[in-house]
Amino acid sequence: MHADRGYGDGGTVGGMPSRTLTVPAPLDVAATLRTSAAKAVGRVGAGDGGIWWVERSPVGPVSVSVQRTEDGVEAEAFGPGSVWALEHLPDLLGLGDDPAAFDPPPGPIRHLHGRSRGMRMGRSGLVWSALLSAIVGQRVTAEEAHNAYLGIVRRYGEPAPGPVEAMVPPAPDRIASLGYEDLHPLGVERSRAVTLIEAARRMGRLEAVTGLPHADGYRLLTAVRGVGPWTAAIVMGAACGDPDAVAVGDYHLPNLVAWVLAGEARATDERMLDLLEPYRGHRRRVIALLERSGLRAPAYGPRVARRRIGSS
Repeated sequence: MHADRGYGDGGTVGGMPSRTLTVPAPLDVAATLRTSAAKAVGRVGAGDGGIWWVERSPVGPVSVSVQRTEDGVEAEAFGPGSVWALEHLPDLLGLGDDPAAFDPPPGPIRHLHGRSRGMRMGRSGLVWSALLSAIVGQRVTAEEAHNAYLGIVRRYGEPAPGPVEAMVPPAPDRIASLGYEDLHPLGVERSRAVTLIEAARRMGRLEAVTGLPHADGYRLLTAVRGVGPWTAAIVMGAACGDPDAVAVGDYHLPNLVAWVLAGEARATDERMLDLLEPYRGHRRRVIALLERSGLRAPAYGPRVARRRIGSS
């Protein structure tokens, strides 16, 4: 439950659109906003006294400063996407989610959930941003994904509006105009580049995912060549708020799930899904709790070799 004290044209701070929400329950703003960001790269950062969320909305770039108050949040927005972002602020902050409704049995998940009551499951409504991060993160290490994403944003994005030093992701039509060879020097090989460009060219249809039942959303996303269950789950979780999204095909996630839930250092996707089955309906929250915990499966065995793609 939350109360709203105005936004958009009805509320301004120093001439900027603003919105104040009263949130009686615990709320960890940074942790919640990261559930609204795709896996490989977050666009959430700390500022003076608050949290910044920087994105490309359907109507243009936006920067939102979110300040936690004693009884809620105060948000101030900058840029063409200000009113859109403030309208969607309750979704971004997961205010339709009730962490107290998740009641896992005694064990590690119950313990982690108790430590993270302020983390809610948010949704951004931004399919393109989630796809961009997820596709760049396919089949590479987190470091490689991060570097490639930053390269794309720095070359094809634009500075964020407002008093924050950050870059906004490029618009889909900017990426749609490229050839795969344009992305290769940034560390994105041909297969991922082709998938990203194809997704950008289809965004007119793919934006509909946010208004579809989750099963239909997965079908529409995976109709894009190169978008499989892993990518679709990341998009459906971050952009659409699917509470049960599981990124099948992840290199580390099965091991993490098996280590925490069963004391097993290595696992397959099938074993991971078996261990997560008791939490069906809440598996996205369970995964978020595990990834936020700092726990890791033992790091023995061969490491994934980093590949050199493109130039430095």
